[in-house]
Amino acid sequence: MPQHTHTIGALIASRICHDLVSPLGAIDNGLELMELAGATTGPEMALVTASTTQALARVRFFRLAFGQAEADQVTRAEELRDILGTFHEGGRIALALQITSTLPRPTAQILLLGLLCVEQALPQGGHIVIGETSDGWQITATAPRLAPNPDLWQALCAGGSWPEVSPAQVHFLLLHHCLATQGLTVQRSLSETEFCVTLSRHHLPQPDI
Repeated sequence: MPQHTHTIGALIASRICHDLVSPLGAIDNGLELMELAGATTGPEMALVTASTTQALARVRFFRLAFGQAEADQVTRAEELRDILGTFHEGGRIALALQITSTLPRPTAQILLLGLLCVEQALPQGGHIVIGETSDGWQITATAPRLAPNPDLWQALCAGGSWPEVSPAQVHFLLLHHCLATQGLTVQRSLSETEFCVTLSRHHLPQPDI
């Protein structure tokens, strides 16, 4: 993936998310004022409020994952926890973020892209833990059924040719680029109920899955 193509794509994502945050934030503020004034209540109001909150969380998530990530920018662990908590609220995946330190923006981007990749291995939902290791980070998914895409993970972890990538899988390509830019490698291990992905600066032999 050429550098200029990635840069343009990231700038487009940042611009779209930036332009969507303002009107969504205004809607959210308006709903809060209506609620305080008692203008309307009931399930309809609850549905609109929940949908707006979810949309804001998704825009914030996508801005970090797909937008421009400069080395001098940082993301606080509290911000990540807030975004991820709202993003997964009421969903089929329960998430625990076991990171407390402030992260460089490119690192936060890699973790979110890795999370998107791992989530697709949980077709029926499950539990994901994001934590730190001695030389990097680890994303561990547990579920009764795990189904990581073998071709995509083989290309991501071991190199070689990529299969055809759909729009719903584009985060695999972007993660590959970001890992190369940051000098990181990715390893994965799979058991019957656990899928573990490690992002580090040390290369380990890759098993076939």
